[in-house]
Amino acid sequence: MISIEIKPYLLNKKHVFRIAGGARTNTPILLVKLKYESYSGYGEASMPPLYGETIETAQAFIRTLDRSKLTSPLEIVTIVKYLDQHAPGNTAVKAAIDIALHDLLGKIMNVPLHQYFNLPKKELKTSKTIGIDSAEIIEKRVEEAASYHYLKIKLGGNNDSEIIKAVRNVSDKPLFIDANQGWTNKEEALDKIAWLKEENVIFIEQPMPKKSFADMEWLVARSTLPLIGDEGIQRLEDVKTASNFYHGINIKLMKSTGLHEAFSMANLAKSLNLKIMLGCMSETSCAIAAAAHLGAMADWVDLDGNLGVTNDPYQGHQVINGCIHLNDTNGIGLIDPNWNKIETYV
Repeated sequence: MISIEIKPYLLNKKHVFRIAGGARTNTPILLVKLKYESYSGYGEASMPPLYGETIETAQAFIRTLDRSKLTSPLEIVTIVKYLDQHAPGNTAVKAAIDIALHDLLGKIMNVPLHQYFNLPKKELKTSKTIGIDSAEIIEKRVEEAASYHYLKIKLGGNNDSEIIKAVRNVSDKPLFIDANQGWTNKEEALDKIAWLKEENVIFIEQPMPKKSFADMEWLVARSTLPLIGDEGIQRLEDVKTASNFYHGINIKLMKSTGLHEAFSMANLAKSLNLKIMLGCMSETSCAIAAAAHLGAMADWVDLDGNLGVTNDPYQGHQVINGCIHLNDTNGIGLIDPNWNKIETYV
């Protein structure tokens, strides 16, 4: 049988994080440890308020599980199916258990997780995210991110042109743009896309509200830049119709219920000729380490959720000059996690 331990945690950000939908300085996290025989596996649920999960709901989900269903990591397909049927939603806490199960599997099989998925070890050029802020602060953040190959710029407020001007005052790096559903007029969105194409932008993530289906169909047929679904693409079912609204999808473990479904989403996206972006929330090195093992499947990588925090309890894959270097540790790749020394913050 598999046993579960949990620790509520508050992950603090180095800077105020602003997007079109609001601002915050921390993220509620539920850290999870699974034990099976002599092995320990680690996972986490990152729960930004936007998605409706809390430490309380995550704890309740785990508390009501039928522990007899948690037989062995080797039965992972059966277990994740049970988790999904246990209660609707709760995708982040499901991801936490899924990640820890995969960590156990890698350790039992004595392989880093990318080998379990039969994927090559690849150096991953992650973008560095710059939130919405004043021009002065944005210039400072961009200069701090000088070692990264790509910058991810948050737009969708009322100062998009000011933000891009500030970025271009100090950097000519290629940009990923994330509007976080902030553009509400399709014609204006199309005009912004044409403007941003001239600013060395690679793609636009979630330009319009996720339920603006007709507007997104109109926009995707006319856009001169790839449009990537994030809030509009949560799980495997969403991928089946994604090409009606987007040119690609952003896969995040906290949305997909973990690695098992994320891997299926990536395979389905490839079969449909959709581009793949691998993204994250504000996360510790645990969830980032797990997601990085799927990096070889991605066209673009945005796995910097552990780089802008002050109290990451773990150490995972190294980031050198903007590149994530997968280590050879079995499982997800955490280096000597010391569970007992992690202080509960909530």
